[in-house]
Amino acid sequence: MDDSLHQAIALLIAPGQVVEVRALTDQWIHSGYFDDREELARQVAALDTDQGVQGIYVTLNEVNPALLSRRANRIKMRLGKKDATTSDADILRRRWFPIDIDPVRPSGVSSTDEEHQAALARAAEIAAFLCEEQGWPSPVMADSGNGAHLLYGIDLPNDEESRDLVKKCLDTLDMMFSNSAVIVDTANFNAARIWKIYGTTSRKGDNTRDRPHRKSLVLSGDHQLNEVDTSSLRTLAGLFPCAPPEIKGYKKAIDLREWLTCHGLHTAHEKPYQGGMLFVLDACPFSGDHQDGAFAIQFPNGAIHAGCHHASCGGGRQRWQELRAKYEAGRAEQREQHERSWRRERAAAREEQEGRVVPPASSSLPAEHRAEAREVLLHGNPLALMLAAFAQEHVGDEILARCMILSMASQAVKNSDGLHVSVTGDSGKGKTHAFRKMLRQVPNRLKVKGTVSNKALYYMKDLAPRSVLMSDDTELSDSIQEILKSATSNFNEPITHTTVTKDLSCRVCRIPERCVWWIAKKEGTGDDQVMNRMLTCWIDESPEQDARVLAAKQRKEQQDPDTITDETPELRTCRAIWEVLHEQMLWVIIPFSARIRFHAIRNRRNPDMFYDLIKSHTALFFMQRAQKTAEDGTLCVYATEADFSAANEIFTLLNGTAGGQESKLTKKEADLLAVIQQAGRSEFTIQDLQRLTGSSYSSIYRTIKGYDSRGKNYTGLLEKCPALSYTDRTVTMNEEDGISVRRRTEAYAWDPELYRYWASGGACWLDRDPKTGGDGLDSLQPLQQDSCSFPADAENDRDGFSSSSFSNDAHRKENSILKNDDLQQSLESTSGQEPGPDPDYSVHDPGSAATATQNEAIIAQSGNQKTQHGLFPSGRCTQPAATVQATPSPAGNGDLFRTIRVADYKPLEIPEPGTPCYVCGKKGSWFVEKLTAERRARPRGQQDARRICQSCHAAAVKAEQSAKQPLPGTVDVSRCTRLTANVGKCSICGLEKAVWADPSDVGVHLCEHCYGREVRERRGMGI
Repeated sequence: MDDSLHQAIALLIAPGQVVEVRALTDQWIHSGYFDDREELARQVAALDTDQGVQGIYVTLNEVNPALLSRRANRIKMRLGKKDATTSDADILRRRWFPIDIDPVRPSGVSSTDEEHQAALARAAEIAAFLCEEQGWPSPVMADSGNGAHLLYGIDLPNDEESRDLVKKCLDTLDMMFSNSAVIVDTANFNAARIWKIYGTTSRKGDNTRDRPHRKSLVLSGDHQLNEVDTSSLRTLAGLFPCAPPEIKGYKKAIDLREWLTCHGLHTAHEKPYQGGMLFVLDACPFSGDHQDGAFAIQFPNGAIHAGCHHASCGGGRQRWQELRAKYEAGRAEQREQHERSWRRERAAAREEQEGRVVPPASSSLPAEHRAEAREVLLHGNPLALMLAAFAQEHVGDEILARCMILSMASQAVKNSDGLHVSVTGDSGKGKTHAFRKMLRQVPNRLKVKGTVSNKALYYMKDLAPRSVLMSDDTELSDSIQEILKSATSNFNEPITHTTVTKDLSCRVCRIPERCVWWIAKKEGTGDDQVMNRMLTCWIDESPEQDARVLAAKQRKEQQDPDTITDETPELRTCRAIWEVLHEQMLWVIIPFSARIRFHAIRNRRNPDMFYDLIKSHTALFFMQRAQKTAEDGTLCVYATEADFSAANEIFTLLNGTAGGQESKLTKKEADLLAVIQQAGRSEFTIQDLQRLTGSSYSSIYRTIKGYDSRGKNYTGLLEKCPALSYTDRTVTMNEEDGISVRRRTEAYAWDPELYRYWASGGACWLDRDPKTGGDGLDSLQPLQQDSCSFPADAENDRDGFSSSSFSNDAHRKENSILKNDDLQQSLESTSGQEPGPDPDYSVHDPGSAATATQNEAIIAQSGNQKTQHGLFPSGRCTQPAATVQATPSPAGNGDLFRTIRVADYKPLEIPEPGTPCYVCGKKGSWFVEKLTAERRARPRGQQDARRICQSCHAAAVKAEQSAKQPLPGTVDVSRCTRLTANVGKCSICGLEKAVWADPSDVGVHLCEHCYGREVRERRGMGI
């Protein structure tokens, strides 16, 4: 028996291991299972003498021992159809990684000597590559008779992952070493693969001189065999890339074969690879130390991968861009620039996704503008300044301006859901003009000029957080309306949109967080959900406003171009204020929130908007409010009742004469309802309304029933107002010739009681403070300068304040508003206390003012007190609670106490920031004295018109209102309804605009103050 056979069996089969021996002939398969190596060698040697046997093989990997029972230590000749052989499922573990190098020749014949030697030489090259380049151990190298074998020991489980790993390794070797003469067989990856038993003869075809039959032999490596670890196998499998995802339009970008030819890179051979083409280069273009190993692949989608499999030359990594840069001048610099841009965009996207994007710092803000802005924020009235700047360029529409200002301020409040503005009105009434003039106060980086599509919003790279987006009488697409819903629902988070790029990969686009929307439409957006999430204003369409606008235009046309300035100092200061404010992120605390009462809360979004109005007003005056720093570093600011008063004024007007916040009515709809209510009829037709209003049939019909326009449905009064209903009926009409005609028409029913209840839904007020007895609406606290630094719900009682604040008792008797300590100021320093809801202003029961003998008196604070009431400050104002200092008594100089009558003063057309107030002496006048009899009676040198500030005027108004009260039972507020038109002053105090009226009593018109007082008195009496 040949020793080479024993040597091979000892190498391939462990003692006691069960293997299958399989012999192949032209027609039959002989097979047997052995665990006796000696018996195996004896029977194989005998079988090898059969000239009809083409080859004898053995299973390489570990076989299930149970298979021995199929044919135990014997070879069955000519297997039948029911005789099973070893399958992949019968293998327990993989023990060998087999490499078969076969010369290219016709099938069914043996190799020539030259082909045989070529296969052996290529096997030596593969072994050298794996050893030197990949660090593999030495293999078993064998002569298969026609080609060459390499065997490496491994230890892998028999699973799909191991199968795929072995297959990829064979594919890699095939790509690297197969050529037109020799190939690496890639079919040897299955676990039950049978392998040539060395020492047996390989017989393919006839035994001729050119293609003889040869005996297989082990050539080397049979004594010291080490296993290849799994990581080395994975490294080899990963030398060649997989096909990348398809990129549309990239296939025809470069023809790799043409490109290689044009640049003089010759290919040794090419072969298919994963549906594309692999080009093996003649010489390595990356290094001169070796010739072989370089390759380039073009995948089916057009993508290209180039590299070299030598470890010293990249080990197969992607070097296509390097290759192009070498042969195409200028590509290296272009590539580097592209990579830098890509890295910046990727870093920005990662920061945005992680929530680390911050608004760009206003480093370009000049120092002098920043100083002016901080001075106003610290000591002045930023809201008044912005309104004055707006009034310089736009006539009227102050409520709309306030809404836009507070909308921008909400961007700086961390716990705000954002305030968005929707204004409606007829064309040509100034909606666009108002938006554009207010946008002039917004820094350029925070506003979007012109119209944009919904897609453009997602792709705008310069769209910064806290931007202002405006839509001017344009049709809002469904996509834009969905964006509006997302912006109003998720104000504090970016709006994300995932789309698909050209290469079919997902791309996430974003609209930055905290952007506010201003929408101008003739009749709203057409989407009730969008309207329900916005501040809904009406543009002023009154004849008086038309006259004021015309007068302003006439004055403008008279101006000389040399006197016109494009940008006023107030406008620059407003812009600087927004820059400073947007550097902050505030958390606003409302200490008195539990005391706020709403007449109706059926719309749950309106209370949220009201709270956001308070927070936004507080944010504008954050430097003049009590503050504290939270544990996470957030700056917390405490709102005061002055903020409530300002928010309530806007909210009340938006539910009355300036908007339809609760009812969602347009101005035309509100006016029509007012006409119906005043008519006092329980049933009417459209013809009746035509006679009452003078409007056309079509206009009234659309207002009542709604209409469709450009795919949008605009609801009418029948859907909005529950007091209105209709029914079809037949009416009898008498013609002129005496004939009665029965016609079908629509009759509308009207319920005035239901309307009064429904129309009063927007009212809100403050309950009395249980700790101090003070009342938010009747107190003087809301009338203090807006820069007051302390919250209004004082927790200290009267004993906690110095009674010596007003040392002159005579003045206390002369000024009825000061009776019973209505307003006291603390002289005690509170430094060292925590900022919070512990104020230094205490508001007490103002009821004493009602019994005062001098109803029109008002106290003026000392001229030494540096509290600024005007647009621009002239000194320091009251400091936060933690640093407040003792305040000199205003009674220290008795000559400074002056009284005024509200009826004697009217608003200045243009406020005068530099003119001192006649009452308190502080700069900033907003009202001027009329030419009254008292003014004419003064000495000639004292007849000049006096000016007063807002605070003194407001204090006088409140004092007179408190003193003027109706007799009990003369006013029934339960019958009052909110007015939608201007009917003049309040019939009780005669000072403020009437916003409530009793339909049953023509003479009863109430302002907000008098109405609130009557409501609270009725509640106090249990009515």
